[in-house]
Amino acid sequence: MTFIVVRARSDVKVERSIRETMGFMNLTRVNHAVIIPDNPQYRGMLQKAKDYITWGEADAGVVERMLTERGRMAGDHPLTDAIVAEHTKFSSISDFAKAIVAGEAEVKDIPELKRVFRLHPPRGTKGWGGIKRSFVVGGALGARGEAIADLVERMI
Repeated sequence: MTFIVVRARSDVKVERSIRETMGFMNLTRVNHAVIIPDNPQYRGMLQKAKDYITWGEADAGVVERMLTERGRMAGDHPLTDAIVAEHTKFSSISDFAKAIVAGEAEVKDIPELKRVFRLHPPRGTKGWGGIKRSFVVGGALGARGEAIADLVERMI
């Protein structure tokens, strides 16, 4: 399983250890997203920074859309099927996205692919829905489960 993690809040007046944890996940700015594997180390990081980020289980369609529309190589060039075929055993971005969701591949398998996806602020009337409350009480923070797909779709 794989998670999509999106940073929702700034790190102004944040405890240093939490700021460093978000830095370790490459979440250095608001509205940036990363795709991370599910392992105990990352789960600990998610719990540490839960008041500043939101995350959920990745969907192959959403990951594919993130890679095609927001995936950038060094030099700010877009990710293409040719680059994926050249650097991995997968022939297209779609196959690569399915492998990422299944845990068979990671974003870092393609050298020079930036691990951070720069997204727009959430579109729509709801926006973030409150960046100081947990998702379970109507806010934007913490674990979302499969509802992360709706948020990321509004942000791409």
